[in-house]
Amino acid sequence: MIKFGYTIAYVDNVNDELTFFERVFGIERRFVTPDGDYGELATGATVLAFANHVLGEMNLPEGYVKGNQDRPVGVEIAMVTDDVNTVHLKALEHGARELRGPVDKPWGQTVSYVVSPSGVLLEICSLLKPG
Repeated sequence: MIKFGYTIAYVDNVNDELTFFERVFGIERRFVTPDGDYGELATGATVLAFANHVLGEMNLPEGYVKGNQDRPVGVEIAMVTDDVNTVHLKALEHGARELRGPVDKPWGQTVSYVVSPSGVLLEICSLLKPG
């Protein structure tokens, strides 16, 4: 059996990223290591986690591309909400940088894009309507 278990984004400061997600999306911390180099959010069956770059360099000694607010890594985390406009503005108030404001897509979904303070690319979107 194989199932999707984790998304881990490497960031400068795990605590800052967890705090951003708590304040903007209302998601609580589930676990943080004693030294604060890794932390998880209580996102249900699939875990959203953050690890600092020191841990990333230990795990991936050949290196990886580090995202920042000017140039996020080309992987996004989508956060679904009933009110894209409000959550988008809240993200900006808490230090995110706007990449694209809310847009209504032809298939009935509203979508916006921001970069978190640590450089994580976020899509803020409404549910995709079936049909």
